[in-house]
Order: sequence, then C-alpha cells, then structure tokens
Amino acid sequence: MAFAPGDVVTLKSGGHSMTVVSVDEEDIDCLWVGDDGELFRQAIPAVALTVIELSDDEDEAEEEEGDKEDGEEDEEDAEEEEEDDEE
Repeated sequence: MAFAPGDVVTLKSGGHSMTVVSVDEEDIDCLWVGDDGELFRQAIPAVALTVIELSDDEDEAEEEEGDKEDGEEDEEDAEEEEEDDEE
C-alpha cells in the first residue's frame, strides 16, 4: 500500500491515529498525540500500518477547522452567544 504525507494511519493491531510525516523505502515517519497530550514521532515499518479512511463528514470538519483563523468565531457560536445575551 502506498502512503503519502498527510495520510491518517493506525497500526494494524490498533492504537492511536497517526499522521504520516514522511515516507521512506520501508519506514513511514508518523506523528501522534499521546493520552496525556505529549507529541510522539516515530519511524514505523510500512507493513505494520494501515490507512484510516475518513468519512466525508470528518473530511469537511477537518477542512473547516483548518480554514478558521485565530480568534475567528463560528457562526453558530456567535448565534448562541447572542441568544444567551438576550436571556
């Protein structure tokens, strides 16, 4: 299976979702966040990984998060704040 930077992968045996950073001939360099919020980076043999197929909803949610600029509010959040102010 071909891996590309940006792919979301997991170990075939299970575990955390990881992001592919770079691809070597046999190893895939991956990043992931541990249970306590620590960041890990490790080269993992390609034979041990599988790509996680994201649903269309997850793809859209990730794109929306990436499109927001710092300090920019979501329209729904702004509407909720207005409703709270009215009460």
